[in-house]
Amino acid sequence: MIELSKHHALQGNLSVVENGQDIPFDIKRVYYLYDVPGGESRGSHAHRELYQLIIAASGSFSVTLDDGEVKRTFLLNRPYQGLLVVPGIWRTLDDFSSGSVCMVLASHKYDKEDYIRDYNEFLDYKNNG
Repeated sequence: MIELSKHHALQGNLSVVENGQDIPFDIKRVYYLYDVPGGESRGSHAHRELYQLIIAASGSFSVTLDDGEVKRTFLLNRPYQGLLVVPGIWRTLDDFSSGSVCMVLASHKYDKEDYIRDYNEFLDYKNNG
């Protein structure tokens, strides 16, 4: 988990993420997940090279990270905290609250070749890569 800077004012709060300063990569892509139906999961894949910072911009959801041996689940529900996901980690997002928004800051542009979408292929990659 990465704690982002928080700036408080009477008009509201502000958190900042700057390339290479607040996170260990330069941001090349930003995308949002929203209106995820109840009971649905997102993710269920790993990346070979991509770093991501996952933030609950609104609401809450769970992220389960799996390195092929150990699984750990994180509840994201604060817009000033982000979960850093490094390459070679399987991730699954679920338990989205109503109205939640998941913001993802990524180190690379979309590249379908960077994805590992089959869990058994992921385990082979971890054991042989």
